[in-house]
Amino acid sequence: MLDKLQIVKQRFDEVSDLIIQPDIITDQKRYVALNREYKDLRLLMDKREAYIEFTENLKEAEEIISDGSDPEMVEMAKMQYDEAKEGIPKLEEDIKVLLIPKDPEDAKNAVVELRAGTGGDEASIFAGDLFRMYTKYCEGKGWSVSTVDFSEGTNGGFKEIQFEVSGEDVYGTLKFEAGVHRVQRVPQTETQGRVHTSAATVMVFPEAEEFDVEINPKDVRIDFFCSSGPGGQSVNTTYSAVRLTHEPTGLVAQCQDQKSQHKNKEKAFKVLRSRLYDLELAKKNAEDAEKRGSMVSSGDRSAKIRTYNYPQGRVTDHRIGLTLYDLSNIVNGDIQKIIDELQLAENTEKLKANDETL
Repeated sequence: MLDKLQIVKQRFDEVSDLIIQPDIITDQKRYVALNREYKDLRLLMDKREAYIEFTENLKEAEEIISDGSDPEMVEMAKMQYDEAKEGIPKLEEDIKVLLIPKDPEDAKNAVVELRAGTGGDEASIFAGDLFRMYTKYCEGKGWSVSTVDFSEGTNGGFKEIQFEVSGEDVYGTLKFEAGVHRVQRVPQTETQGRVHTSAATVMVFPEAEEFDVEINPKDVRIDFFCSSGPGGQSVNTTYSAVRLTHEPTGLVAQCQDQKSQHKNKEKAFKVLRSRLYDLELAKKNAEDAEKRGSMVSSGDRSAKIRTYNYPQGRVTDHRIGLTLYDLSNIVNGDIQKIIDELQLAENTEKLKANDETL
């Protein structure tokens, strides 16, 4: 373990030196990447120091106990020995997880898109419920949520809604939510009291920086139109909404959330960059998942990943066979326990794939 950590320390020292070099500071893409790496390595260095302290304490305690000449010192050494013996295995597990190569995308902000699927008006209402669930979850994490574009359902909710989430390790957390979510309940529009199944699709893209994706302005058609959403007369009577069409791929991004045409255009370009970036990332994720046989984050958006069953008050995540009878809290934003289990499952897969003896 210490040999492995020594290699990490060498890299940490190297990165510490690099991030203060003038030529690195002027290279924005490299500087951002190195800063992220420094932050991750700093965590490992803290664990390394604790590990060294425990191993030294263990050795010292063994020597005092072996000597046995001072009963009072022996008693203290036994406590020190027990503490080190208990702490070392836990630290080793923590270090193993931290040594798993981190996905550089995980630290990015995210663009999330919810679309009503099968189920008509009830699917739109469910998409609205999911938006509320994610908004509450993000608020609890201290992340900021900003709506980009939306199309309201005829009886509430949204036919589709797109929003940005900014904060720490957003994409690495929310990427587990991508896929088809199903709801089983009696719809508001149902007069016979029968349970229906409806669905909504959740898409999560890592927010691409300008230096991640270069867009040729000649490839983008820009259309301006009147906003159809709420926001007052000034929004609805001016051409403030923006639609971008990337002609080589046919991808479309639009924004009508801001009153300023310039701000809407800026947001739409951010979404378009993220969509283009996600195209490449989706191919890579699918290949990686195929190699690992992963069911956790395969990138398959048609996969049914979770069911919210209202009559039974349960939520089931089908990827890991997790069932929780806590539906009311979950739909109110308490989804951390599900994400924790999914992250654990993915880390377990990665540890097996690495198959490194530390």
